[in-house]
Amino acid sequence: MSFGQGGPQWGQNDNQWGAGNSGGTPDWGALAEASEARARKKRWMMIGGAIVATLAVGAVVAWGIVSANGNNQAGDKPADQLPSTANIPSGARTTAPSFAETTPPPPLDPNDFIDSAAKDKAPLTANTLFPGKTLTVGGRVYKKGATASTKNCASVALKGVVGLLRKHHCTQVIRATYYKGTDAVTVGVTVYDTKAQATKVRDEYDNGSVLSLPGDGVPTFCRTTVCRITVNSWGRYAYFTNGGHTDGKNATKKDTALFTLGNDLNEFVFEQIKRRGELQASAAADAG
Repeated sequence: MSFGQGGPQWGQNDNQWGAGNSGGTPDWGALAEASEARARKKRWMMIGGAIVATLAVGAVVAWGIVSANGNNQAGDKPADQLPSTANIPSGARTTAPSFAETTPPPPLDPNDFIDSAAKDKAPLTANTLFPGKTLTVGGRVYKKGATASTKNCASVALKGVVGLLRKHHCTQVIRATYYKGTDAVTVGVTVYDTKAQATKVRDEYDNGSVLSLPGDGVPTFCRTTVCRITVNSWGRYAYFTNGGHTDGKNATKKDTALFTLGNDLNEFVFEQIKRRGELQASAAADAG
C-alpha cells in the first residue's frame, strides 16, 4: 500500500524493514521519522478532501437559493457557515417549480370565415381570386385571358342559372377565362351571403351556366356550340365552368385535354376559396 508515488513503500517480504538495513536490529529512529512523514501526508490529504467537499456543498446551496428566491443569498455567509449535506432537505436538488395547468383555446376554423359574409371580409376581386397571367397545375400551364366582375349576376348567366342566381340572392359574379391551344374554359364564381344559399344553387341546378368570357387573345366560344359545364360550391361560393373549343367545333367526351382544363380550374377555385378562410383564420388568431 502507498500514500503517494514518492512515499516509502513496504517490501514484498514483510520481514524486510528496508533495502539498506543489513543488520539484525531495526533502525528505530529512521522508522519513527518515516512513520511521522506518512502521518503528516495523510493529514494533508484528509484536509484537502474536506475543503473540496465543503466547496461542493456551497455550490449546490447557492444554486438552490438563487433559483428559489432570485437573490444570491449564499454570498452573505462564509463557506464554513453553510449547512452540511445532512441538513439539506432530501428534495432540494430535484424539486421542480410547479405551474398551473392551462388549456389552449381551440384553433379557429377557416370554414367559419368563408361560410358567411359576416366574417368573410378579405378583399374579393378578380385579381385576388385569379392572380397572375398563367396557371400551372401538375406541370400543365394555362394562359389567363380576360377577367370580369359584376353585381348584376343574372346578366352573365344562361338558361336555368339565371333563375337560381336571382332566387338565392347572388351578390356578385367574378369570371376568368383560361386557355391552351384551342381549348378554353370560363370559370364563374357566384357569391352569396351564406353557405346555405350557395349550397342550394348547387343542389337545385338543372341546366345553364355562366356566360363564356372571350377577350385577351381568346375568340368568342361556347355560344352556339356544344360545351362542357360543371357546377360546385364551397362555403358561400357556388362556381361554374363553361368550356369548349375556340375553333367552332363541338366538345365531346373524347376531348381529354378540355376535360383536364376544366377539372384543373375547379380544383384551383376550390383551393383559392379554402385559402381565403385559412388566411383570415390565421390573421384573427394573431390579432386575438
